Amino acid sequence: MSASSDILRTGALAAEGRRRTPHRKKNIASRQIGRHLSATTLLWVFAIGFAFPLLWFVLSSFKPSGDLFSYPLTLFPKQWTLSGYTTAWQSFDFAQYFINTIIVACVTTVLTVAASCASGYALAKYQNRWLKVFFVCILATTMLPTEVMLAPSFLVIRDLGLYNALAGIIVPSILTATGVLMFRSFFLTVPDDLVEAARIDGARELSIFFRIMVPLSRPIMLTLAIFSFQWRWNDYIWPLLVLNDPSKFTLQIGIQSIVGAQNINWSVLLGASVISMIPLVILYLVFQKYVMGANINAGLKD
Repeated sequence: MSASSDILRTGALAAEGRRRTPHRKKNIASRQIGRHLSATTLLWVFAIGFAFPLLWFVLSSFKPSGDLFSYPLTLFPKQWTLSGYTTAWQSFDFAQYFINTIIVACVTTVLTVAASCASGYALAKYQNRWLKVFFVCILATTMLPTEVMLAPSFLVIRDLGLYNALAGIIVPSILTATGVLMFRSFFLTVPDDLVEAARIDGARELSIFFRIMVPLSRPIMLTLAIFSFQWRWNDYIWPLLVLNDPSKFTLQIGIQSIVGAQNINWSVLLGASVISMIPLVILYLVFQKYVMGANINAGLKD
């Protein structure tokens, strides 16, 4: 009797477990859906919080000056106009400002990526005491505020004869601690076996760097290029200190010249600001698809 009752009890528990299993799966699935919905809702809230002021800023640039502060405030312009854009482009030497800024941003970006790539590779793959000292010095620069280095940098640029020249903006911005650290961190993840295999095959150091390491680091190069271009495009303090000739002003200094001492033409200022944003948006849309992970183990056997 006891054996039969145990068998019946076991069968009943198994049947009850089978009945509970679908309910458990449904509960787990509902919890996962709830987590995904809450995370998605939170992300949408953040996206709207960031996008709404930008949308208001762009739409306000199409409003006449009299409608910017009229009550009640409206998101969309009552009367669409391009007067802010045309006045900003015609009243100020925006074409020259654009040319100067593009020269500074492009040249600095190319030199920054090249110098950071070479420095990061040397710091990651070569063991040398002086390289370690150089790395410590680079790290030390990240602990200093930018304002502390403005005065000595200005004195060096003045003594080199680069004051009031676009080269005076470019030279101090070539080597950045962020770029060196990005490339060093990436090259540390590249297996040393790949370098040793190339050396065994007779490749020289420069050949290893240009034919193997540089192609592998393309995602980091593009990422740093986007950052560097953005930094130089939006730079204001350093060009303001170095440049004195209005024909050599960059775009940010030109936008600041719109702000008058007594009043501000907000329509013109908003139009000029939106114009200055267009190259950065185009740059991001063009290069974002190229910023992807690289398979650094593609040349190695298991």
